[in-house]
Amino acid sequence: MDEIREYKPGTPFPGKIGRTLDESTSAWPSPLRAKEGSPNIIFFVLDDVGFGQLSPFGGLVEVPNLERLAKRGLRYTNMHTTALCSPTRGCILTGRNHHTLGLSAITELSMGYPAHNGMVGLEHGFVPEILQERGYNTFCIGKWHLTAPEETTPAGPYRGWPLGRGFERYYGFMGGDTDQWYPDLTYDNHNVNPPKTPDEGYHLNIDLADHAIDFIQDAHVNAPDKPFFLYYATGAGHAPHHVEKEWADKYKGKFDMGWDRYRQTVLEKQKEMGIVPPETILSERDPDVAAWDSLSDVAKRVYARQMEVFAGFISQTDYHFGRILDFLEKLGELDNTMVVVISDNGASAEGGPDGSINEGLFFNHVPEKLEDNVAAIDHWGGPDTFCHYSWGWTWAGNTPFRRWKRETYRGGISDPCIVYWPRGIKAAGETRGQFAHAIDLLPTVLEALEIEPPETIRGVAQSDIQGVSFAHTFNKGSAESRHVTQHFEMFGHRSIYHDGWRAVCPFPGPSFVEAATKGRAFGSPLTAEILKDLDKNGWELYHVAEDPSERNNLADKDPEKLNEMIQRWYTEAGKYGVLPLATADMSRMNVPRPKISKDRSTFTYYPGGSPVPFAATPRVFNRSHSITAEVEIPEAGAEGVLLAHGNRHGGYALYIKDGRLHYVHNYLALEKFRVSSPDKLPAGKLSLRYEFEPTGKPDFSVGKGSQGKGQLYVNGKLVANVEFPYTVPSSFGIIGLSCGYDAADSVVPEDYKGAFEFTGTIDHVTIDVSGNLIQDDEAEMNKLMMKQ
Repeated sequence: MDEIREYKPGTPFPGKIGRTLDESTSAWPSPLRAKEGSPNIIFFVLDDVGFGQLSPFGGLVEVPNLERLAKRGLRYTNMHTTALCSPTRGCILTGRNHHTLGLSAITELSMGYPAHNGMVGLEHGFVPEILQERGYNTFCIGKWHLTAPEETTPAGPYRGWPLGRGFERYYGFMGGDTDQWYPDLTYDNHNVNPPKTPDEGYHLNIDLADHAIDFIQDAHVNAPDKPFFLYYATGAGHAPHHVEKEWADKYKGKFDMGWDRYRQTVLEKQKEMGIVPPETILSERDPDVAAWDSLSDVAKRVYARQMEVFAGFISQTDYHFGRILDFLEKLGELDNTMVVVISDNGASAEGGPDGSINEGLFFNHVPEKLEDNVAAIDHWGGPDTFCHYSWGWTWAGNTPFRRWKRETYRGGISDPCIVYWPRGIKAAGETRGQFAHAIDLLPTVLEALEIEPPETIRGVAQSDIQGVSFAHTFNKGSAESRHVTQHFEMFGHRSIYHDGWRAVCPFPGPSFVEAATKGRAFGSPLTAEILKDLDKNGWELYHVAEDPSERNNLADKDPEKLNEMIQRWYTEAGKYGVLPLATADMSRMNVPRPKISKDRSTFTYYPGGSPVPFAATPRVFNRSHSITAEVEIPEAGAEGVLLAHGNRHGGYALYIKDGRLHYVHNYLALEKFRVSSPDKLPAGKLSLRYEFEPTGKPDFSVGKGSQGKGQLYVNGKLVANVEFPYTVPSSFGIIGLSCGYDAADSVVPEDYKGAFEFTGTIDHVTIDVSGNLIQDDEAEMNKLMMKQ
């Protein structure tokens, strides 16, 4: 075989160009090749998994495949994150702090300030953008949640999608969570439906592992020596805690001891394993969490089952991740694969004190009720729930630390981390206690691969990487931490670490109970006056080198050190662009944002096609609006969905069934409000219209949107009129809208299953939020009301 001569692209051609081929010699631009022996890289990012939940960190949730990694790898016991998902994921993939990236919170809460706009600029390069140019294949599986919501529609731009940020292949979900039984899926840059239904054995974790294996296999059979980077982010254990019953049943009775005993048991295991220092004391009882022994037997049964389901969900996730590890072992690639396992924040308290049958209740401020959970306990974790456990388990899941996700006590920001790479790390089964942060992963990988951070990516000058590599600790457990200072901020809750000390300024307070005494609550405003009071009276001081669980507040004993730490926080905040501080006010979901198209009050949809992502759907909440479908019904009749938004856990649908027109407003699976035409629809071309006219104001404090009249019209004639006592106040979750079929899952599963495609002809369907409604005769409306 003739020798192939190569040259670096962009340099002069080293061959010879004569008048003819026999007078010439060839040379080829060198293809992109990774350095020989370069390891594969996997980032396995867990979601809402606390420091004290996984078995390799002393927890009682069995994850044998992660244990397998820990036994031949390293456990980092002093790893930190940002307290929330999108911000941490941005840190992991870029090596920059979350405010620098514009990711102060989840992307749906973006605002018009650099720290908050949710738009990660191209100057902040992602791991795959770097590795792709070093000869790596780059794959993304699972949760993304790093694209500004306005840019997640099929209209693009696609610059913030996985394929726009250096990944060559993607399969997963774009938002913060998704139904594990009926997920909202994206394949590369387009929406796809799940390949099966739950009745046929579908679960998202199975699907994600299948695609990860497919991506790896496709590349390997064509280029066996080419390494890959896989970002694997399943979404577990974020709500919904969906899992097959047999997985949950493996844990029957194992959490009957309750969360107080769980904490004690786990702390002892953590001490035995060297996860925490032997002198560690549990953080004090959280005022928001009831003592287990004070609960009724019914409550204990419900809460224990909630934890059984969560544990089964995590164990099932571990099992399917193990399939990927097994496949790599079959290829002979596992020992030369660097696997980094990390959670994005501490365990989540979004289930409230009782847990929740439907996470949508939390985001709409609807109080969770124990009796609702009792009624659902036998099918907890199944398709009819969108469930989350009680925050007693959240508190226990972060053992031995205080508090939880969304707060910057250690319970919200200290996370399990495993690094596995037998071919590159000689040490095995050891722990590492050096301080580290999510921003340190990218520089650590680059140092391990002997790659210098690029000055430009695709012609864009790069910002400085703000993380610090901890690769020097791989084979030297006694090595000093090079990450000395790190600020934290989430929803106005602030803290800072420096050289073994931490200062914390909790907002709205150290607990919700304590916050209430000052008239503050989660999501309440943080004004300049309140900030002044907090800076004067709200900071706490902990010497975490000796007091890792933040139990002994030294603020009064060492005011000089405290003032030093407060000033250091403001210095870091200025350096990394943290201000202005903004809380978790849910009205941020609805702030005006720049759009690709001009503002409009009418939205026209056509049958078929991809569903409209939730961020681009018309905001119909608490306002007058109409839905008008121009259709043709054949002589034999027709049925199916005209327009649907949401799913069985909350939403609305306009559809025809049994010859009649129906509109159903699904109030978060707790109640369904229906208006139906009394007579069957005639054949021919018809204008079918639904209108909502508010007759009262919403009460957001108790999760009730506006009451109002729901009305149906056929060819302009009022045929049905019903008063809805209240409606969903602000969110149908992250499920979008579809025309001519139900894209995600049935909004009204008792009326129809699956897509329920319309069997007639739809010309178009229009949503009008301008407030222009048909004026009706009052007597006729009352007459129709009496018939419903």
